Amino acid sequence: MEECSMPITIRQLSWIARLAMAAGAGAIAPFAFSPYEFWPVMLVSIGLLYLLIDKQSIRPAMWLGLVYGLGFYGAGVSWVYVSINQFGSAPPALALLLTAMFVLLLASLFFVPLTALFSRLSQRCSSWQKVLLFAGLWVLGEWFRSWFLTGFPWLYAGYSLIDTPFAGLAPVAGVYSLSLLVALTGALIASFVAQGSSGQHAIGQYLILALVIIFAMVAVALDGRSWTERSSAEPLSFAAVQGNISQDLKWDPGHLDETIDTYLELSESYWDKDLMFWPENAVPTFIQNIPGLIRLIEYKASANDTAFILGMPWSQGYSYYNALVGLGSAEGTYLKQKLVPFGEYVPFESLIRGLIDFFNLPMSSFSRGEDNQSGLKIRSEPVASYICYEVVYPDFAVQQAIDKGILLTVSNDTWFGQSIGPTQHFQMVRMRSLETGRYQLRVTNDGITALINPMGDVIASIPRYQTGVLEGEIPVMQGDTPFMRFGSWPVLITAGLMVGLAFTRRRGVVPEAFTQ
Repeated sequence: MEECSMPITIRQLSWIARLAMAAGAGAIAPFAFSPYEFWPVMLVSIGLLYLLIDKQSIRPAMWLGLVYGLGFYGAGVSWVYVSINQFGSAPPALALLLTAMFVLLLASLFFVPLTALFSRLSQRCSSWQKVLLFAGLWVLGEWFRSWFLTGFPWLYAGYSLIDTPFAGLAPVAGVYSLSLLVALTGALIASFVAQGSSGQHAIGQYLILALVIIFAMVAVALDGRSWTERSSAEPLSFAAVQGNISQDLKWDPGHLDETIDTYLELSESYWDKDLMFWPENAVPTFIQNIPGLIRLIEYKASANDTAFILGMPWSQGYSYYNALVGLGSAEGTYLKQKLVPFGEYVPFESLIRGLIDFFNLPMSSFSRGEDNQSGLKIRSEPVASYICYEVVYPDFAVQQAIDKGILLTVSNDTWFGQSIGPTQHFQMVRMRSLETGRYQLRVTNDGITALINPMGDVIASIPRYQTGVLEGEIPVMQGDTPFMRFGSWPVLITAGLMVGLAFTRRRGVVPEAFTQ
């Protein structure tokens, strides 16, 4: 069958030009996310990758996937350089080298397998099968990223749709369902560009187009729907304190008293609130080291019937944890379960600890908290709590929210400096409210501290690099979203079936009308 000019043009490009296109396609993807939020860019990025690897043998496809991943992560997680250089005290050349190694590792683990599998499985596929195969592999790849080597669930395609009319899918099937919509649409557009809209293969393509349109219409119809409702409990008045302590001073033992004084002074006018909330490691020392402060807080909180929750390191025997501690009318502790590699623990510690200052960051020897903790309670009512990085794990976060009426998140995004990292992180935080149908109160050291409603919208916030107190009321919600009941499994099973369709032709079960 005669081919249109587009695929011929791509294949006639030099190998260097195709690699450059792959790098560029990956590098533009982060512009779909916060702070840029131009979501159609993600369709272009995915579509270009599809065009580049279509009809390629495995080895060229792997190289194209690697280079795409280098562009994707090189632009998207460039904030790693800030953490290593500015706060890890690594000189610029070394920081650049370590960042490049990190980006290379991510690209190798997450995009090379995707493109290799697509090349291997698509050799005898029809055009419509390739589209389904690619989209299915993309979503399964994002899921793989959520757990392999503790996971790096960053820059999922679905996050780009949080402020669009398609966001209504999130409480039904989670962020992966939005990723599926983006990947399916991007690959389908690329397929039409590459193959045209005529011939035997067009029937299957048009059926997928109809599926995408229905998919999108359902998403739009669901946008704004409330899956949960306010409980009979009174909303909690709160004060969330953003201390804006410089990271250079935060872990300086000589600055500890000044840090404590800053938070106490900011909190002084708000002891009448139901909830006082301090951020991750607001007090950067073990609780055993500050008995006087703990007694003072306990006294003031109890006298005012205030639930006081703060982040601080926690010592238990010879193990150390990143923790949230409840005082006053708040009960219990929560020990962080999802630790940040190098920031909170050092992989291969015996080999690399001490080589450079970056591997000796303050509090980089934390242990992982156990599953199924009783967690925190406010006036005997359990609350879902997350410490920084934990909130970016969709299924983990939704499991934490079951049978709990509000979400509480602490963070210290100071490690990212003035990069795009904190705004990317905040976008993911908002998605968790949308998926669970819960109000969420987030407090950070230097921004973004915010109250988020069940639609993922920001009600009030304190911008980055400002010292202040966010006050308001947070309603307690009840009921479950469909995503809370079923998690990501429906979408992952669907993605698996889409990949499975790549095998149907060789088994002779695809109708002849759908094949090329």
